[in-house]
Amino acid sequence: MIALETTMDFLTVLATTVMAVSASIQAVRHGFDPFGAVVLAIVTAVGGGTLRDLLIGNFPVFWIKDLTFLATAVPVGFVTYLIAKNLKAGNGRRLRLLLYFDAVGLALFSLVGVQVAMMNGTSAPIAVVLGCITGVAGGMFRDVLCGLTPSILKEDLYATISLIGGSLYLVLQYFVSEEASIVSTFLAMTVARIWVVLRSRPNDRYT
Repeated sequence: MIALETTMDFLTVLATTVMAVSASIQAVRHGFDPFGAVVLAIVTAVGGGTLRDLLIGNFPVFWIKDLTFLATAVPVGFVTYLIAKNLKAGNGRRLRLLLYFDAVGLALFSLVGVQVAMMNGTSAPIAVVLGCITGVAGGMFRDVLCGLTPSILKEDLYATISLIGGSLYLVLQYFVSEEASIVSTFLAMTVARIWVVLRSRPNDRYT
């Protein structure tokens, strides 16, 4: 069985990657330059985890203790910016990519947040809340820096999916292995979020 700490590190790097991608795509959609895109990628990728660590007194915060996460967010943000700049605008392709990557990042960071909180001795309900904060805060920071109203404040069951997913993860641990609970919950949250996105009507936030 893979050690929980190793699994958590892998999930955090993966989550950092997908959220940096989503941020750079959003940066292109809003006319940022390469530097701005990289800054947005960093804030989005580490924002939720930073807020979580501050709340539980986990100092220094995760990306200061381990430079892997900045070393991931910076090149991913820059390369994604270059790729997204070459995608044809106006056909919704960049938006769809943004929303799909955001769905994956929400699921991954929610799971990581719950794991970190539990490892730091919080109760299960608090761990679920901290998982939600980890999952949604980066996307909130990204949208605010782009002058948008964050999804969590308007629609899309964004935080609801995170809270339900975090709770499901903790419950499943009593019945199946750690790996099975992670995979099952990740798939459930990602599918649920994408289903909501596909059913939602495009609005001014998505043009």
